[in-house]
Amino acid sequence: MSKMNRRGMLQSAGLMAAGALAGCALPGVADNRVKTPFVVAQTTVPIVGSDQQWPVRRIYCIGRNYAAHAREMGSDPTREPPFFFQKPTDAIQFVTPGQTADHTYPPLTKNYHYEIELVAAINKGGRNIPKEKALEHVYGYAIGLDMTRRDLQRAMGEEKKPWEIGKSFDQSAPIGPIHPVAQIGHFEKGAIWLKVNGVVKQTANLNQMIWSVAEQIAKLSEAFELMPGDLIYSGTPENVGPVVRGDVMEGHIDGLPHLSVKVV
Repeated sequence: MSKMNRRGMLQSAGLMAAGALAGCALPGVADNRVKTPFVVAQTTVPIVGSDQQWPVRRIYCIGRNYAAHAREMGSDPTREPPFFFQKPTDAIQFVTPGQTADHTYPPLTKNYHYEIELVAAINKGGRNIPKEKALEHVYGYAIGLDMTRRDLQRAMGEEKKPWEIGKSFDQSAPIGPIHPVAQIGHFEKGAIWLKVNGVVKQTANLNQMIWSVAEQIAKLSEAFELMPGDLIYSGTPENVGPVVRGDVMEGHIDGLPHLSVKVV
């Protein structure tokens, strides 16, 4: 089978999942009777109040989106335009509310950092989406962690090489369930914090984002065609820092259940 054929099959599978989420048929997409040499698991996240699962298409993350965090990372937030990176879909680690999930300390790093974030789930795609219309594309929200092998990220940055090894690895995107906007509304303000072993490490308000969720969607859609199933990790407050095996991280956003993981 050629590379082009394999790529087409994978794209069709992703579009079928996105079409099911949006509740509409997608013309020209092959049905699920297409034969494949093996099965690739679809990454999904539970939707609160439903027996449905959210099929994850892409994971976008914005960098340095709180002014104090931008400064601690050595940049000037008054001059820097928004920038984004991606994590692989299977970086998702679903964390059940009310439970503490085991989170594996990854290989190759000696400086493993937490970053607590609000996550927006997109169910209506498009290009060049106006900021004023952007929130119409948000299906719901979740709480998440952008886990980072900071030493590897910095080493790659110093060598002017891509960040992927520092950001895009197994279980690097823990997330809670998706809460539909129809149930909870939009998150434009509210406390966001993270504790490690009961001690507050990060604390801020969502209204301190440099670029709001609506602005992130507008900017992202200038560079990419957003599609149903996309997730946007919307940035972390200041005081990111390391965790080691045995540490328990507890994340909070007003209006969402806590997220709790133990590093093992």
